Amino acid sequence: MSRQDATHGASTAIGSVLYGLATRAVRRLPRDMSITSAATLATLHRTGPRRITELAAIEGVTQPAMTVLVRVMEESGLVERRGHASDKRVTLVCLTEAGASYVQARRQAGADAFARLIDELADDEVEALVAALPALAHLAELESQDREGPKR
Repeated sequence: MSRQDATHGASTAIGSVLYGLATRAVRRLPRDMSITSAATLATLHRTGPRRITELAAIEGVTQPAMTVLVRVMEESGLVERRGHASDKRVTLVCLTEAGASYVQARRQAGADAFARLIDELADDEVEALVAALPALAHLAELESQDREGPKR
């Protein structure tokens, strides 16, 4: 087996485990809003204000669907629409304080759930995860750049 084959095999195995963890984590989160709504709030939290068309493209939904979703979140006080500073024709969707608090609370709940699981691992397994933290952080950064494009 070549080094390239071994590397691809490891990438596939790691990808499979990470995907399984992510999907199970999403399923465990509270169902107080749709996954698309929560993802949209998280995108706004990470990237700042965005146009509805950009949000629709990032989240993989149609513009009319995103417009409805934004309206519902606006009525819930999680987002607000603001004019663009340099182009008055443009409306941006912005996270409110309540929206930011929601994202942070949801993220903390997810982190706490993983922390409880990690506490059940053997010391050498925890050390392996600690050693992998830089690579995992870089992986998350690459995924974010690929999905959302450059920050505004």
